[in-house]
Amino acid sequence: MTSSQPKPRKKQVILAAGFPHGSPWIAWSDPESRSQIDFSSISYAAQAAEAGKFDFFMLAEALRQREHKGEFYDLEISGRHHGLTVLTALAAMTDHIGLVTTSSSTYNEPYELARQLSTLDHLSGGRAGWNIVTTSDPQSGVNFRRGGYLPHEQRYERAREFVAAARTLWDSWPVEAIVGDQESGRFRGDPAAGSYRHRGGQFDISGRFSLPTSPQRYPLLIQAGDSADGRQFAIDTVDVVFSMYADPQAGRAFHADIRARAIAAGRDPRSIRILPGSQCILGDSVADARERSRVIARQQITPQNAIARLEQVWGRDLSGYDPDGPVPPVLASDEPGAPRYAGYTAGGRRPPAIAREWYERAQRKGLTIRELIIDVTLRHTFLGTPSQVAEQIDEAVQSDAADGYVLTGHTTSVGLDEFVKTVVPELQERGVFRTEYTGTTLRENLGLPAPAGPAPAGWEEPGEPDRG
Repeated sequence: MTSSQPKPRKKQVILAAGFPHGSPWIAWSDPESRSQIDFSSISYAAQAAEAGKFDFFMLAEALRQREHKGEFYDLEISGRHHGLTVLTALAAMTDHIGLVTTSSSTYNEPYELARQLSTLDHLSGGRAGWNIVTTSDPQSGVNFRRGGYLPHEQRYERAREFVAAARTLWDSWPVEAIVGDQESGRFRGDPAAGSYRHRGGQFDISGRFSLPTSPQRYPLLIQAGDSADGRQFAIDTVDVVFSMYADPQAGRAFHADIRARAIAAGRDPRSIRILPGSQCILGDSVADARERSRVIARQQITPQNAIARLEQVWGRDLSGYDPDGPVPPVLASDEPGAPRYAGYTAGGRRPPAIAREWYERAQRKGLTIRELIIDVTLRHTFLGTPSQVAEQIDEAVQSDAADGYVLTGHTTSVGLDEFVKTVVPELQERGVFRTEYTGTTLRENLGLPAPAGPAPAGWEEPGEPDRG
């Protein structure tokens, strides 16, 4: 007898669009690549993603040009916009897609950034998101009063308290304290509304927050750290985790670890979305897509770029080596304490174990320097025809390799056009991707609950502000 039980509804695929700027994502030699600072490029990409019903559009942050040995990276580009400013402009040109900025908890202050994010959430009708980064590279720090950069554990200590302080600010206007005319937009707050106080090891602030509660209350919170501290910070703090594990097998292991950590912390793992970054290379066949991937990868990783990246892990000058030749061995002098080049790796340093791992990988696969950097850097995860790529993405999501993907194209700003026109309809046909937006806010479209409760326990509750 055939069971009359309905089939369980398949997981819905989450898609986000990353606006690429800077190596190694962009093939600037491609004639389709446009300016990364012209607003028409950015607005085109955002509107194309919205036409494809993507969940959100994200801008990365760069507080300084990437440098290596006192010079800009090969393929590095000049001109990096302030993300929140650009997204505020995009709020007026889009209607549904989420708008996510990357902003540092190390080189900002809670009141200022909380106010900017709340403003974006108000102006966009509840579509703001914050990708929280702690900014590890020392070059960025010299642009700020403190200089340098914070050690790993101090960056996360500051980030945790930064988010707690921001939540105190966002919670300082309880909804019931706001009275007024919704139609006209004129509001009169309760006299106590907006009062806050936060005291901790990193911040001691009090006053009045100048904006009433925004449509989402808190912007969508996102984080990408992969260390033990980073993963625990994600469990304790955010709604979305950006994963570096685009490969489905590695993605399933990461997904399982995050779920286990969430359960151990008493959090419903379904309240967290996991999104790796990825690129899809389409072709008329798998063989055609693989050849396109090979050509694009060599545009993205130039010979100069390959040598620079290897130097930053090996920790010594490798300019005399042929980028299309064998990978040099790891020397004893590459131990901690040896001079290292800063930039690509976290804090300008990587353990010697990573260099040995890369070297063994090159030996095992027979890779040249350039091929090794392509192999460890690029994420050409999904290759094939549009139907095949849609099937690969669907299978990855259904098997808990991810909840979706943050996609970037290899050209600015038309890099996702082909995907939107050919793969999105295939996903919709499979019943795993929306045909229309159903929610009003970014959280609603992601199927996430509204934030519940005030800032985490352990911080002082808002009180009467200091009058000075």
